[in-house]
Amino acid sequence: MRWSDLDAYGHVNNARFLTLYEEARVALMFTAARNAGLSTFEDGIVISRHEIDYLRPVDYGDPVRIELWLEEIKASRLTVAYELFDGDVVASRARTVCVPFDLAAGRPRRVKDVEREFLSPWLG
Repeated sequence: MRWSDLDAYGHVNNARFLTLYEEARVALMFTAARNAGLSTFEDGIVISRHEIDYLRPVDYGDPVRIELWLEEIKASRLTVAYELFDGDVVASRARTVCVPFDLAAGRPRRVKDVEREFLSPWLG
């Protein structure tokens, strides 16, 4: 956490939670995928929905960890679910709906079989 992540009350700002969830999702869909030889997510994926439940404030300096899994993989979208832990306590839960996107064509595309295969171990 950075000092700039705090709100006026000395807690981690709600927008920072979204950034932390994004970093966890990117670690899976870009870094881990690339390490597994899959780069198709880098060709385009957009977010169609975020929802976050804030269960308790997180103070500056508290170590946090995020656990993530896939709730579903549909033909044209996937839903990532997360929990953010402050120590051993769940401080927030979130979901993100991701849509694979063909940037060159400017339109959504289908989830590829290799993407589904890569993500399947995270189905929860």
